[in-house]
Amino acid sequence: LSERSLKNLEGVHADLVKVVHRAAELTEVDFIVIEGVRTMKRQRALVAAGASKTLKSRHLTGHAIDFVPLIEGEVEWKTTAFLLPIEAFKAAAAELGIAIVSGGDWKSFKDFPHIELDRKVYP
Repeated sequence: LSERSLKNLEGVHADLVKVVHRAAELTEVDFIVIEGVRTMKRQRALVAAGASKTLKSRHLTGHAIDFVPLIEGEVEWKTTAFLLPIEAFKAAAAELGIAIVSGGDWKSFKDFPHIELDRKVYP
């Protein structure tokens, strides 16, 4: 993980940090953690911009991260680029026995960069 990713993991729940580190080892597509803990001010701005739908984001409590894939060293926002890293996050979580949810699996408002600890296990 890059220094930027490590810095963005500061304050994130230890179990999610473990998943991120293991996913980085497993994935065939590198990624950067672009956001971890978020302030309410930032959350309000994201809701206002339509980039988030809630003021009860898991980012506010350190239970979520956002990541972006790197393809040949460049940030890639195409949905397909997220699929392999998401599979690595899921595999890492399963291996570690940590319950996560991918925003890419949500029925409405797909959020492919988003990974969070499952609210059922981590309220």
